Amino acid sequence: MTEIYLDNAATTPMSPDVIKVITKEMQEDFGNASSTYELGRRARRAIDLARHQIAEAINAHDGEIIFTSGGSESNNTAIFGVARSRKEIGKHIITTKIEHPSVLNPMRELERQGYEVTYLDVDQTGHISLDELKSALRPDTILVSVMSVNNEVGAINPLEEIGKLVKDSNAYFHVDNVQGMGNIEIDVRKMNIDFLSVSAHKINGPKFLGFLYENSNVSIPSLIMGGEQEVKRRAGTENVPGIAGFGQAVKEISQIDRAALQAKYRHFQEIILKELDEAGVKYEINGGVGENMSHHVLNLHIIGISTMVLQTNLDLAGYAVSGGSACTAGSVEPSHVLIACFGQDSPRIDESIRISFGRYNNDDEVAKFAKALAKLAKRKQK
Repeated sequence: MTEIYLDNAATTPMSPDVIKVITKEMQEDFGNASSTYELGRRARRAIDLARHQIAEAINAHDGEIIFTSGGSESNNTAIFGVARSRKEIGKHIITTKIEHPSVLNPMRELERQGYEVTYLDVDQTGHISLDELKSALRPDTILVSVMSVNNEVGAINPLEEIGKLVKDSNAYFHVDNVQGMGNIEIDVRKMNIDFLSVSAHKINGPKFLGFLYENSNVSIPSLIMGGEQEVKRRAGTENVPGIAGFGQAVKEISQIDRAALQAKYRHFQEIILKELDEAGVKYEINGGVGENMSHHVLNLHIIGISTMVLQTNLDLAGYAVSGGSACTAGSVEPSHVLIACFGQDSPRIDESIRISFGRYNNDDEVAKFAKALAKLAKRKQK
């Protein structure tokens, strides 16, 4: 059975050229980047090149890029770092109800420590209200943390407008850009972003690797202490092969026309929706496919069919998609994103699947999946 992978919002297959770069570094530049002899200097040059490639992609300075183990560590470092370093200024933080758990769980921990967190509502497309954000900002607000692109419905937040509001306050602006990297344009200077988190495996790079952009005008304590790696910002011997591969992945994604990539993904959406329409399947789109949405995500409510039935049957047929709920340690919990968009009692919560595209998907794969989904849905709805 040939498996067709349509869960790229969860992770992406590694680029062949990224694999080549990583393999070369493992074989040739295995030295410790903190060593002063040639093997160490070669490793250091590989890290410096990757750092420059990444900084250039988001209009940052090389020294503002800190390599981490992934998006979760980057988010935790920014959130806890700001909270601890600015608690004398205030203990109020603003975020949204549809952030990734690596943002929401640190927020809940800070609430247990006496911080106050405002969770902004979203509309049915997954977007926040700028007026609500403006009203929530206070003199004691120390951080605003808003994701660039939602991982379940694809909503794109107006980062430039948010950045302007936050700039005029006492708060720092943190962006979880794990889903946005490669899908939307990011300019940390233009958008007045103070912290930005990215994960390598979402852009065809290696797993367990990410970076945190930290504006040179701000400073927070390190989350991991020890040696003086990453300009004393993140201790631990650097993963040279992974970092080199990460740089290659960013280089590749930066060279792709984002508008053309989004048009390709929109075409994939149209293939699926047309097949469902022609088969007479009853469905609704969670979030939408219009403006201010990243088309790499298509979240569908297939009316009357449980998520588990949909996902299981598609898996058995060789199609990998995600459910509308998050599975953690074997327990299934309702999607907090869909609850925020549609309410706790909406049938969408238990009858939705997320389809997410990547740059290696093609029309034939999507068309085969569309037919399989339409056939399954039509049979079950009857």
